[in-house]
Amino acid sequence: MEANEFKALFLPHHAKLYRTAYALLRNPQDAEDIVQEAYLKLWNKRHELNIAANAEAYCVMLTRNLCLDLLRNARYRTDDTPADTLTLSADDDTERELEARDEARQLKRLIGRLPEVQQKVVWLRDVNGCSMEEIEQATGLSAVNIRATLCKARKRIREQFNRLTKGR
Repeated sequence: MEANEFKALFLPHHAKLYRTAYALLRNPQDAEDIVQEAYLKLWNKRHELNIAANAEAYCVMLTRNLCLDLLRNARYRTDDTPADTLTLSADDDTERELEARDEARQLKRLIGRLPEVQQKVVWLRDVNGCSMEEIEQATGLSAVNIRATLCKARKRIREQFNRLTKGR
């Protein structure tokens, strides 16, 4: 497999691979590292691969497996808290956590009410942490359009969220 064929077959799946890694790791840097490692493995095995029929599924499974390997590693932690210092939350911490979860659900619902393009851009940028270049590739919008779309969407979400939370 030549470089052009490799790029055409595997690079279009970058955003999905990143979202898969981020969903499992909850860390943007680690997610990007895993995606790069997946591409490196694919490149090194490019002459042996015969997966043109379902390249996307193969890439997603490879990324998922790399993430699970990393999570199984005893040294990997998604936070900086040592395992022996973890304790149960106090009641006020639990209440704050429940409020935060409720607010997150409300925000997801508000994002779901946005026009389709705004929804997609907000999910890619604010939820999945994608770069502007990745969003450009996924949506076909220019960087200027992406920024304007994000600004409008965030303003609308903020206004609606403030209306919802005023009643509390």
